[in-house]
Amino acid sequence: MRRWNEALVTNMLPEHVARHFLGSKKRDEELYSQSYDEIGVMFASIPNFSDFYTEESINNGGIECLRFLNEIISDFDSLLDEPQFRCITKIKTIGSTYMAASGVTPDINNDYTCMKKEEQSDKECWQHLADLADFALAMKVTLMNINYQSFNNFMLRIGLNKGGVLAGVIGARKPHFDIWGNTVNVASRMESTGVMGNIQVVEDCYNILKEYNFRFVRRGPIFVKGKGELLTYFLKGRDKQGSFINSSSVTLPHQVVDS
Repeated sequence: MRRWNEALVTNMLPEHVARHFLGSKKRDEELYSQSYDEIGVMFASIPNFSDFYTEESINNGGIECLRFLNEIISDFDSLLDEPQFRCITKIKTIGSTYMAASGVTPDINNDYTCMKKEEQSDKECWQHLADLADFALAMKVTLMNINYQSFNNFMLRIGLNKGGVLAGVIGARKPHFDIWGNTVNVASRMESTGVMGNIQVVEDCYNILKEYNFRFVRRGPIFVKGKGELLTYFLKGRDKQGSFINSSSVTLPHQVVDS
C-alpha cells in the first residue's frame, strides 16, 4: 500500500517535489515553494477543438469528443517518456490547452548539472529551453499524425517564454504543482496572441534558441496586454541536430540533418 501511495503521489507531482513530501514529516499546513531564475514555459492549445466538440447524440453527449481529446493529450504525455525530454515537466491541462515547463527538475536540467552555474555558458544553461522547443515541435508532428489517422485538421497554437518563476504546491485535497510569475503570463500571451499552426516566442527566447540552430520567421511587434508592444518571432523548425551535449541522440521528425 505504501508503494501504491508513493506511485500516486509521483504521478500527481514532479518527482523531486514528490520526494520532498514523501521524505519529510512536515505539518500539512506547511507550504512548499521554490524560486527558479531560468526556466522555460510553454502553452500549447488546440483552438479548433471547441468547434469539434458537440453534445449531440452521435457523440454520446460529448463523451466521444472527450475520449478523442484524451487520446491527444495522452500522446503528448507519452512524448515526455523520451530521454531527450526528461527535463520537461507537465504542469497541467486547461481544457484543450497543454502547459509544460523546463528547468524545474534540478537533478536533470541538463548534462552540466555537476558544473557550478557560474561555470556554465548561456548555451549550457539554456539547453533545457532548446529541449522544450523540440518538445513543442514534436507535439506538432504528433498532432499531424493523429490528424492523418483520424481525418481531422486540428492545429496547435503554441507560446514559449523563458525567465524566473515561483513554483509551489497548493491545495489540501488533490494537491497541485503549479508555477506563477511574469514569465508564465507572457508565455500565455504568446499562445493567445499567436497564429494557428505556429510557435510564437519573444525576442529574448529568439536570441537564445537561434544559437541551437532553430529556424525563425520574424513576425514583428504585436500588442500584448499589460506589456505593450513586444517583438515576436515564429519558431519554424530546426536546420540540423542542434544538441551539442548529445550529438548521438535520435533525430526528431522536424529536424533536417546535413548529409
